[in-house]
Amino acid sequence: MITESSVMLQAFQQFTGINTVMYYSPTIVQMAGFSSNQLALLLSLLIAAMNAAGTVLGIYLIDHFGRKKLAISSLAGVIASLFILAGAFFGTSSGSSNELYGWIAVLGLALYIACFSPGMGPVPWNVYSEIYPEQYRGICGGMSATVNWISNLIVAQTFLSIAEAVGTGSTFLMLAGIAVLAVVFVIMYVPETMGLAFVEVEQIWKESAWGCSYNTESLLEQGDDK
Repeated sequence: MITESSVMLQAFQQFTGINTVMYYSPTIVQMAGFSSNQLALLLSLLIAAMNAAGTVLGIYLIDHFGRKKLAISSLAGVIASLFILAGAFFGTSSGSSNELYGWIAVLGLALYIACFSPGMGPVPWNVYSEIYPEQYRGICGGMSATVNWISNLIVAQTFLSIAEAVGTGSTFLMLAGIAVLAVVFVIMYVPETMGLAFVEVEQIWKESAWGCSYNTESLLEQGDDK
């Protein structure tokens, strides 16, 4: 399951909607009631700037907070922001012309980026660079990256169609449901690799594959205690 955890993290990174937000942020802002193209573009540029700043922050947090804890806290914020977005779009679809719903949607987008970019942005890439044994790192890393881009393609190509079919609010609720599954997966299957050498991470992989038959204390438990 150690090997699969990196691949699944890459899939969850995309299926929780990050590139939906990045690719379609001007469209989402306009869906929320802002008719000005210039304003929609400006707000989307601010969201992109937040993403860049959050990623830089993640570089610091990942070695001080831990990969697993950072991913879980990031996903918790993502879930909350997706519920805010869903509520805003349910409000606009009810026929209300109140601009408040539009600003709530923008707040949801900003919160999403603020929570996602320091955590679920860098963590899957960091984990996949650490988690595989040296002899398999190249091919397994390629598999993880391939899963990421295929997931990206699926989400990017289906978001607008699903939003048109079931409503934008319901689409964001679906993404929130996937984020909940991601939290469960991280808690159950993703090891904490902070502070471990590559040889120690390889020992975790061996323990996962063949059981604790190496007469060593479980490094998984050591990592989770950090």
